[in-house]
Amino acid sequence: MPLNSQHQMDMLKDILSNHQSDCCGTVAECEQVERLAQAMLEKGTASDQVHHTLQNVYEYTQTAKNAVHLNKHIETNQQNLSQWIQELSTLS
Repeated sequence: MPLNSQHQMDMLKDILSNHQSDCCGTVAECEQVERLAQAMLEKGTASDQVHHTLQNVYEYTQTAKNAVHLNKHIETNQQNLSQWIQELSTLS
């Protein structure tokens, strides 16, 4: 059964929150975030601000899944993760 838009957004925020709070993650989580962000971007129903945030999250995953030191990449993006989570919570 496919996830609706709210479930996709909730899952996306949950994974990003885990990255932010734990300062670590897995390539599989990054790939899941990538798929969620991409699916929501392709729907084209997000506001401009949400679209911009999803694009930033998508770019984060592109770098993260190919990072030699994934946890370092996550640590480096702590401020971005906090900002994205807040934006997605406020705007969605």
